[in-house]
Amino acid sequence: MAIRDLLPSSLGENGSAANIALAVQLVKINNREAISELIALLNDKNKHIQSDAIKVLYEVAYIKPELIADYYQIFFQLLSNKNNRLVWGAMIALASITELKHAEIFESLEIILNSMRTGSVITIDNAIDILAKLNSYASYTNEVEPYLIEQLWKCPIKQLPMYVEKSLLSICQTNKALFLDVIHNRIAECETESQRKRLDKAVLKIHRP
Repeated sequence: MAIRDLLPSSLGENGSAANIALAVQLVKINNREAISELIALLNDKNKHIQSDAIKVLYEVAYIKPELIADYYQIFFQLLSNKNNRLVWGAMIALASITELKHAEIFESLEIILNSMRTGSVITIDNAIDILAKLNSYASYTNEVEPYLIEQLWKCPIKQLPMYVEKSLLSICQTNKALFLDVIHNRIAECETESQRKRLDKAVLKIHRP
């Protein structure tokens, strides 16, 4: 049976649970042919089919990113799509495969940055994830880190704890002062106790040898 026929939209089903279940099944049997079919369905005329396809693809990436990693160029192309569902779904996919395709993703850093400037909250959240992961590679730090720090300074305070947590993997002795400066200067903006506690916890991790 074609993968299209197994998508919730084709079966008259709603919700993400069916897409997640399908992704789990594809990973279990390492079904690369189905992955290729899903990539093709990203151009389907039916937007519901498109949405199902991108959802299954990034759910696959959460579990086994290598199954979709070679399609990174397709995901970059989707970042300029008029369908916002495809844009943020593609950014999730790219964030999930950054460690596998860090060189290729770094080469297209400007595309990530452009999408981040105009994208939805989900798009920005996952772009931050990409920047943080790239920043963990010393060869990219000089170019990537200023953009990451800039986002920490200007993001809504409710996003700051999550963005700092994402950044932890790239914080070391040589750059920790930059991140601590942001936290210490913005922590007074916290609107809830939980936000403050998350930042306090991050500070402790940053200071840990």
